[in-house]
Amino acid sequence: MKAISANRQMVRAAMAAPYLEREQEHDLAVRWKDEKDQDALHQITMAHMRLVISMAAKFRNFGLPMSDLIQEGHVGLLEAAARFDPGRDVRFSTYATWWIRASIQDYVLRNWSIVRGGTSSAQKALFFNLRRLRARLAQDDPSLTESAIHSQIANTLGVHAKDVEVMNARLSGSDSSLNAPMSNGDEGSASDRMDFLKSEEPLPDEQVSTIIDEERRNIWLDDALNTLNPRELRIIRERRLSEDGATLESLGSELGISKERVRQIENRALEKLRAVLTTSTPEIASL
Repeated sequence: MKAISANRQMVRAAMAAPYLEREQEHDLAVRWKDEKDQDALHQITMAHMRLVISMAAKFRNFGLPMSDLIQEGHVGLLEAAARFDPGRDVRFSTYATWWIRASIQDYVLRNWSIVRGGTSSAQKALFFNLRRLRARLAQDDPSLTESAIHSQIANTLGVHAKDVEVMNARLSGSDSSLNAPMSNGDEGSASDRMDFLKSEEPLPDEQVSTIIDEERRNIWLDDALNTLNPRELRIIRERRLSEDGATLESLGSELGISKERVRQIENRALEKLRAVLTTSTPEIASL
């Protein structure tokens, strides 16, 4: 109730604010731009809150609170005041209209659905004009098919017909929670929508098979590593089996040998591992 009361008070105050003559508007804009006079800013914004309310009313059919639309429009009005150049021969209301509309449109796009829509200018035009164009085409020619309507709207707005189809589906429906219950046909039982989503995870038998294969490979590798001498084993572990992977230079410095010698030992150790694995475990040749 408090929010409704405050909203009504704001509307009444906006309607009671006096209109500004062109000279008054220019003087206030100069005071705000040059002197940052807060009183001048207040007078300008209050005089144009009618414009904000009028613009917000055009977007009330999107199901969002009127008070929120007015607040967003007010943000756009303040942005216009911050950017307005009184030196140009244009009324503030003309300049502010674009900023007010843009601010309200951005708010609608952010909050109308939990699924973000397109943010390009063409997608915004489609979002805000689809219903109006659709109604007009259906009224002008009731015999038009759905695909013909989508095609004409696409041509008018410069988007693909598929985009029109997708946006029309979005505007015709509403967001649904994945935890919302769905009847599965059995009396007294229901499942969540989440239960019907396709999982990208491997099937349980595939997961078990993968685990078994990994364990088998680890056993093969451990047996093969046991055939290396201590220096070969250290080089292989630090060069091939660690996440960071030591450099030839750093290992050479630690072992007191050249990096070329480290490379030779590494290659020899890899050959020994390959020979042991292919001889003792023929299955590995196919991996």
